[in-house]
Amino acid sequence: MKIGVPKEIKDQEQRVGLLPASVRALAEQGHSIVVEAGAGKGAGHPDEAYCQAGATLTESAAEAWAQDMVVKVKEPLAEEYQYLRKELLLFTYLHLAANPSLTEALIDSGTSAIAYECVERDRRFPLLTPMSVIAGRLAVQFGAHFLEAPQGGSGILLGGVPGVRPGRVTILGGGIVGTEAAKMAVGLGAQVQIIDINVERLSELEALFGSRVELLHSSTAQIEAVVPQADLLVGAVLVPGRRPPTLVSQKLVSQMRPGSVIVDVAVDQGGCIETIHTTSHSAPTYVEAGVLHYGVPNMPGAVPGTAAQALNNSTLPYVLQLANQGMDALKTNSDLAQGLNVYQHELIHPAIRKAFPHLCAAVA
Repeated sequence: MKIGVPKEIKDQEQRVGLLPASVRALAEQGHSIVVEAGAGKGAGHPDEAYCQAGATLTESAAEAWAQDMVVKVKEPLAEEYQYLRKELLLFTYLHLAANPSLTEALIDSGTSAIAYECVERDRRFPLLTPMSVIAGRLAVQFGAHFLEAPQGGSGILLGGVPGVRPGRVTILGGGIVGTEAAKMAVGLGAQVQIIDINVERLSELEALFGSRVELLHSSTAQIEAVVPQADLLVGAVLVPGRRPPTLVSQKLVSQMRPGSVIVDVAVDQGGCIETIHTTSHSAPTYVEAGVLHYGVPNMPGAVPGTAAQALNNSTLPYVLQLANQGMDALKTNSDLAQGLNVYQHELIHPAIRKAFPHLCAAVA
């Protein structure tokens, strides 16, 4: 199969779909790989490494996109829609539930699109997990930074010092993102709360954290009671393939202390906090109701060296299977089959169909 690796064009996105080691593994099985020049540079992999691994370099994004399968990191942006076509197999993060324009472009083009975040195995998401781990850890790292007074924050040190209370970190959601955020916050010495609706998950978290984290069952009353006291509020709610529910209203945000910080990791799916909207690494924050909001949807892009390696570790087995079998791989691999979002001008994934019923009717 002919495989293309275009350079990511999202703001400050320096991860890359395939590392040189992944290219070599594909080349050894007889596949040809076309890599856009500079695609791996930001993650620490120069063009020469791709040539040595067996790839062909191109200065043209169009040529990278013109292959049988394109392996990316982030969803195509509007200027890349021109490259979508019926013969293309696209394997990348998509997050379509929060992106109607891309959803329509994929349907119109006939591209076969498999989303990393929807590949599922035993009710887990193996291609989402490594980035969720990184995003969870970064949520507290960034939150601590933006709490600093020069960044516009309240000037709270999350770990406190003897005689001064530590900062309070409230985490909405006890999944992978929330758990990793809690690990970081506990490590810094903060007071940490996790709110989750799943009692069984709260029990698992108790076994992990013991008394170091306050574990609370999610309800409107509970959220209203704790959010105003948070120095750092982390949104970590995942509903696979769909927008998460809005758990924190604008009114509740206005009750938080001035200079508090919100980091909504769920922003790539629309966010779980009413006042959040998408930002970028170049302009990561804005202030609403006196509260600093961080809404960067590609948080792991801030650490491309780590993130690209972690992503490739997980995606390569699936890339190899798709390269060897094409769409037939979905017949034998149920993980990949569950990741199929768009095929032959039609929405396939049930959650995406539910998010865009009007688009389903249009192609029925």
